[in-house]
Amino acid sequence: MNKVPMTVRGAELLREELRRLKSEERPRIIQAIAEARAHGDLKENAEYHAAKDQQGFVEARIKEIEAKLSNIQVIDVTTVDAKGKIVFGATVELLDEQTGKEIVYRIVGEDEADIKIGLISFTSPIARALIGKNEGDDVRFSAPGGEKRYEVIQVRYE
Repeated sequence: MNKVPMTVRGAELLREELRRLKSEERPRIIQAIAEARAHGDLKENAEYHAAKDQQGFVEARIKEIEAKLSNIQVIDVTTVDAKGKIVFGATVELLDEQTGKEIVYRIVGEDEADIKIGLISFTSPIARALIGKNEGDDVRFSAPGGEKRYEVIQVRYE
């Protein structure tokens, strides 16, 4: 299976979620199941069924995170000598040539992407257009809303 790129921060967040699920959520749910069992008849015990459902969701998420962590390639952009080029993990300041607005994006893995906070997946159309460009370059790409044009103002590796 191919390795999936992820930033250092993304890997840390996944590991923290896994730790929390295993050390906090799992024991809490086990305790809730034990308490619900103590109430007697399990067929009509809503607390028991709710706790079992929660347990299923938590166990599935644990398996999902463990699978992701086993297939990631952590890329620390601060150690990459990109010579000013836009690469995975780089933070890019852009000028939207149509609106004149400045936008800042960080190119991250698919699981880390959150456009609301400026994290874009390396597989997105804009990231694919940006990768390999330098400060001062013009970037054009097709987006769902039509062609977009940006100027690369600054590239940071943080």
